[in-house]
Amino acid sequence: MRAWVAALWLAGCGGHAAEPAPRVVAVGDVHGDLSAVSRALRAAGVVDPEGRWAGGDTIVVQTGDVLDRGTDEPDILAWFERLAVEAKAAGGLFIMLLGNHELMNVAGDWRYVVAPEGWTDFADIPVPEGDPALADVRPEARGRVVAFRPGGLWARQLADQPVAVIVGDTVFAHAGPVEASVPDGRASLDAWNAAARAWLEGGPQPAFARDPDGPVWTRAWGGPDPDCAALGRVLGRLDAQRLVVGHTPQAGGITSACDGRLWRIDTGMSAHYGGVPQAWVFDGGVVTIAGG
Repeated sequence: MRAWVAALWLAGCGGHAAEPAPRVVAVGDVHGDLSAVSRALRAAGVVDPEGRWAGGDTIVVQTGDVLDRGTDEPDILAWFERLAVEAKAAGGLFIMLLGNHELMNVAGDWRYVVAPEGWTDFADIPVPEGDPALADVRPEARGRVVAFRPGGLWARQLADQPVAVIVGDTVFAHAGPVEASVPDGRASLDAWNAAARAWLEGGPQPAFARDPDGPVWTRAWGGPDPDCAALGRVLGRLDAQRLVVGHTPQAGGITSACDGRLWRIDTGMSAHYGGVPQAWVFDGGVVTIAGG
């Protein structure tokens, strides 16, 4: 998915899209449900009924957790890759962030691969003979393990995805930065993105990937009573006006807090949760919710 990454980095230098953004759409956790995320993106008007890009110069951010629980993981990843190319050709961007479930797969944590397709869909991945790391892995699981481990085929595909981005004056992350995690402001986000890329391409695991207060794990912003003063300090450090996160399912659909400075867009849209497919839309300084 390097096509959209190149465009994004050139637009903002260091991983930040150019301001002002024309129109921004965001969708939350997908968890292997192609039908649900298709409905959300169609509701926002950025794909047509055949799944082709129809968003013009819109910027779409998907906040991670494409993997686990569902049955359509490779199809979604391939579709997102195609949308990234089509969006760039039309003057837009399609950005998929890394969520904790992407990083769990890279770390070899398979607790949430609950659908049989989660194993069989990766059975065609070439498995090296005699690999001692696979000695205790059951045969049907070896393709997925090889695909997602650091340096593997799918890990290298995911290496192009950032942990967090700033589009205009809005921060997007899977779970979100907390104050202690952004000591260097926007440079902290750039450091996460670089460290994640290095790990997925075969390097060491960064500490934030397993930090319960880190950008893919924190629950600071997903609950009913977030600390709005702390959010203000985070946004001040990042020179931004609002934070958009997934990670924590919101009963009934997308929610906001802190006078519109915090938006929680994980609607639990996958069949596993049974939530409503929705998209967050920011256009002309106004937020609307599409779908539901």
